[in-house]
Amino acid sequence: MNVRQPRYSKEEFARRGNVLYEAHIRPRIEMVNWGKVVAIDIETGAFEVDDTPIVATNRLYERYPNAQPWVIRIGDRFLYRFGSRSLK
Repeated sequence: MNVRQPRYSKEEFARRGNVLYEAHIRPRIEMVNWGKVVAIDIETGAFEVDDTPIVATNRLYERYPNAQPWVIRIGDRFLYRFGSRSLK
């Protein structure tokens, strides 16, 4: 099994991932994929969309074995939420 190591700091991952998503990917996919997850290779700009982060990331790794994936939920700022939230 190939051990993948991050090549960037957490801050650089976030910066690159968000820039690619906002500038190139979001306008193309947001309306028809709302609520799904996109895995973005922060080095190539390649991406995969799916309902779950694992499937999207695995498909990205199939295409780009050395990918550095940034994962975000389409139409939301957060992939997951922790804690309680109001039912109202």
